Amino acid sequence: MPEDKFPWKEPPAVAITPCDPWPPPYYLEDNLRKVTPYHYTYNTFCKQRWRDREILDIFASEFRDRPTEYYEQAIIEGRVVLNGKQVPSTKTLVRNGDVISHTLHRHEPPCSAKPIGIVHEDNDLIVIDKPAGVPVHPAGRYNFNSVIEIMRADRGYGWNPLPCNRLDRLTSGIMFIGKHRQAAEDMSAQIRGRTVKKEYITRVVGEFPEGEIVCEKPILQISPKLGLNRVRANGKEAKTVFKRLAYYPPKDEDESVSANGENHQGMEWKKKRGYSIVRCMPITGRTHQLRVHLQFLGHPISNDPIYANQRVFGPSLGMGQSEDENDDDIMTRLARMGKEEIADAVAYHDEMVDAYNKRKAEKMTGETCSVCDTPLYSDPGVHELGIYLHARRYRCEEGKWDYETGLPDWALPPPGYEGATEPTQESDPLAVDLKKLGLEDDGDQEDAKNGTLPGTSNGAEEIGTPIAAAAGA
Repeated sequence: MPEDKFPWKEPPAVAITPCDPWPPPYYLEDNLRKVTPYHYTYNTFCKQRWRDREILDIFASEFRDRPTEYYEQAIIEGRVVLNGKQVPSTKTLVRNGDVISHTLHRHEPPCSAKPIGIVHEDNDLIVIDKPAGVPVHPAGRYNFNSVIEIMRADRGYGWNPLPCNRLDRLTSGIMFIGKHRQAAEDMSAQIRGRTVKKEYITRVVGEFPEGEIVCEKPILQISPKLGLNRVRANGKEAKTVFKRLAYYPPKDEDESVSANGENHQGMEWKKKRGYSIVRCMPITGRTHQLRVHLQFLGHPISNDPIYANQRVFGPSLGMGQSEDENDDDIMTRLARMGKEEIADAVAYHDEMVDAYNKRKAEKMTGETCSVCDTPLYSDPGVHELGIYLHARRYRCEEGKWDYETGLPDWALPPPGYEGATEPTQESDPLAVDLKKLGLEDDGDQEDAKNGTLPGTSNGAEEIGTPIAAAAGA
């Protein structure tokens, strides 16, 4: 496997973190895993647009996490250094090849306190059940609160876990962790090929139709910055098979006409009463594929902060939309949700851009840190830590292995209802005959050829921390 397939590299030699706590300063509170703030050094190489600019000007214009006065004082006091040496002046010019290091008091967001489940372990691999709300790799504001560092803390400082597939922070389910490089390379190669099938389970708005539901709509990335993808004719080929496991209507279900005689014309979302548990088999592996296809079908994931957001997509929640005339308006509303309307943007795509991170699912408390004067934020609620999307099963088509988890709590029958408490044979999407449906997994061939991981980023793909955000966080 090429070197860049692994999620991190050694930091520049000039990096000096005055406090590298071990074991990590975790503590559990209110069903959250928290990290006591600690000092940390961010490093970034000079970007092209920074060349021959004054160092304070770079921080003031690129990094808005803190006021200009903070960065000015940090440069003067030596908390910001250039190539490992104190900066002579705030007017010092940054040149091509320079490394800027910024040491600060780091405040990590809380994540779920649910333990990382072990589905299988041998001498080569650990198959885990990742909890929702925990990012896989250190990125952005997350460091110790990541799957990599939590597992390292459990098994020892020198242990180096090597993820073989990817799941978004908001998504739960099966992941493969290599214990050594060869094992990680072998499993990653299998996942990139055509010999592994995956099943996700989700909870969607309304009564999802029964039978084998196939969506073959191509998907286009509309805005990398906002993490927005839509069905578009000029997008990449995308294929998904869906099968309903259960439908749970509301106790007070009525018809499409309300009690006062008002019908729901133009307010289609009001007719989507109750919710369905749906099993999904992605044949291709486009970013947000399951979320986008379910939205297009008119049954978005119930708590999806992007694709089930009426204030972004309107009353129809984007059902059947494949034209681009409203994209600009949608992007404007989506960006505003992350900045201003916090209560309606819980769990709002933490992997988007670091500039939004502190404004999404957390709210300012009005208090500041006694060490660094950083504004403090309230804890996220349990409902803000994930979406109803779970990677339930990975199966090798050559019969070498088959790993699965049970149903997540949110997929079980609600109180007062009868329904499936475990997956049923008749609802198994992996049992679908793709050739009979006229579906061939050519998309996986294309993905394998391009070196991507088919089916592993169907929720919301993890996006690495922008270099600018890394230095200024």
